[in-house]
Amino acid sequence: MSMLPNVKYMKKFLNAFFMTIAAMTFAACANQDDYDVYLLIGQSNMAGRGTMLAEDTLNVIEGVWLLDPDGIPEPAKAPLNKYSTIRKNLGMQQIGPGNSFAEEIHKATGRKILLVVNARGGSALEEWMPGNTASGYFDAAVKRTRQAMQFGDLKAIIWHQGESNSGRSETYPDSLSVFVSALRQEFGDDDIPFVAGEVGHWTDHAEEFNSMISHISERIPCSDYVSSEGCSMLKDESDPHFSRDGQILLGKRYAHKVLEMISAAPSVRD
Repeated sequence: MSMLPNVKYMKKFLNAFFMTIAAMTFAACANQDDYDVYLLIGQSNMAGRGTMLAEDTLNVIEGVWLLDPDGIPEPAKAPLNKYSTIRKNLGMQQIGPGNSFAEEIHKATGRKILLVVNARGGSALEEWMPGNTASGYFDAAVKRTRQAMQFGDLKAIIWHQGESNSGRSETYPDSLSVFVSALRQEFGDDDIPFVAGEVGHWTDHAEEFNSMISHISERIPCSDYVSSEGCSMLKDESDPHFSRDGQILLGKRYAHKVLEMISAAPSVRD
C-alpha cells in the first residue's frame, strides 16, 4: 500500500503545528501596539511581475501595513514595491511574493505586519553589497528599515534574487554571507532570520543556482531557503518571472519558512 497520503497528511499537520507554535511565540512576547517588521528585498520577482488585477490596487490586505515614502505605515495595497526608493517605473510593479507572505504571517500570528519592500528589477548581488555607493541599494534598504523599526521589531529578512547571478553560483555564497552579516550588523541583531528563494526551475543555470541556495544554512547562521518548484512561469521559458499563481505560492512558502524558524528558535526574541 502506498504511503503517499500519509506523507501529505504529515506535511499538512507539521505546517499547521509550526504556524500554531509561532503564533503562540509572537503573542507571548509582543506588545500588541507594535508592528512586526519584515524587510523584502531583491530583484524583479521580489518587486513583483505577476499579473495584477484591478481590485488588487483597491483591496487593503487585512492586518498588513506598508512603509510609505515618508517612513509612515499605511494600510497595504498592491503593488507593494510602489514605494521602493530604487525601483523601476511604477507600471512594472505588479504582484510579488510579499502579498501572500504578509497575509499568511498575519493569519498565523494575529499581529500587525509592517512591510518594507525595497526591490529593484534586474539588480545583481554585487549592486546590493555594503559600500556600493554607485547603486546605493544596501544603504536604501537600511535607511527604510530603520524608519520601520521605530514602530516595531524587525522579524526577518526575505531575499529573492539570483536571476542576474545564476551563472556565478561558485562565488555567490561568499558574497551573500558578507551581505547578510552587514545587514544584521546595521540592525544590531546577528540572529535575524534570513530566507532566500530559488529562481524559476526553467531558467538558465537554475539547477546549479538552486542547488547552491538550498545549502545557504551551512554558510549563513539563522538562514534557510524556499523552493520554487511548482511555481508557474509568467510567459514562457525565455522569461524568468513567476506568474501570479507562482508568486502567491512562493509567498506562502516564505511565510511558512519564517514561522518554522521562529518556532524553532531556542529563546523568545524580544
